[in-house]
Amino acid sequence: MLKKGEQVSILEKSGSWYKVSDTNGKTGYISSSSKYTELGSNASSGGTESGTGTDTPALATLTGVIQKSVSFRKGPGTSYTRVRYLKTGEEVKVISQPSSGWYEVMDSNGVRGYVSSQSQYITVNGKPSTGSGADKETGGSGGSTGGDSVSQEGATNTSVEKMIATGMKYLGTPYEFGSNRNTTATFDCSDFTKHIFKQALGVTLPADSRQQGTYVKNKGNAVTSISQLKRGDLMFFMSYKGSSKSSYSGVNKSSQRITHVAIYLGNGKVLHTYSKESGGVRTNDIMGTHWEYRFLYGGSAL
Repeated sequence: MLKKGEQVSILEKSGSWYKVSDTNGKTGYISSSSKYTELGSNASSGGTESGTGTDTPALATLTGVIQKSVSFRKGPGTSYTRVRYLKTGEEVKVISQPSSGWYEVMDSNGVRGYVSSQSQYITVNGKPSTGSGADKETGGSGGSTGGDSVSQEGATNTSVEKMIATGMKYLGTPYEFGSNRNTTATFDCSDFTKHIFKQALGVTLPADSRQQGTYVKNKGNAVTSISQLKRGDLMFFMSYKGSSKSSYSGVNKSSQRITHVAIYLGNGKVLHTYSKESGGVRTNDIMGTHWEYRFLYGGSAL
């Protein structure tokens, strides 16, 4: 039970109820009746049970997407203890902005903390932050499992970020060729792309990678150069013929059959799944590898 005078952050309103987060980061629902909750000067910023409210900036309905692995701290400054590293593609709820350099945020587990507001680390509702935060301590291994920096190429929008963030939640999910389309226990490459587009955006892609390739081509969005791709585009690949560039010299790619699909993250990196041995859903830097040489074309499915 919330006590009289206790402050909470209002995350959203649903009918006659507020979804709120208390000072311990726990979320729940309370009546929106003025008998129980009094709002501060910002109508959605937070309230107290028969209390005076709070004037924290009303940012709690905004969603932030982490662009580069960054410290998640207990306070708005680098001197505060690091809780953990937030991963590339992870979504957080923006609760307030206590200073121009920091956001107070809540992660998907309901844990509250602070993150630099610099645009290289976070975008809010699809738009780069204008903050001047100074938390330059990026984290993660920079390897192929989601801790690396991803630069935004082309026009990034909320739908793309939501789709990528949804895909990132499945990092490490095992690979299975011909996976069951009714579960998320395993994925093959086209099941993965089909599932996250549907879950995140309500977009229904065709069943397999070849049909998805045709779908993109029919939209008139296909390009054959990786440098022309935008973040969130689908990429289509031919069969493996070897690890070296010379293995693909002289190949007429226009006649090659699509055998794999991936999601382009920008800066030469992709999100995909392709084998049990690789560990399932993962990110890869494809430049200078057989993935670059096998690339046929790509483009937006939106």
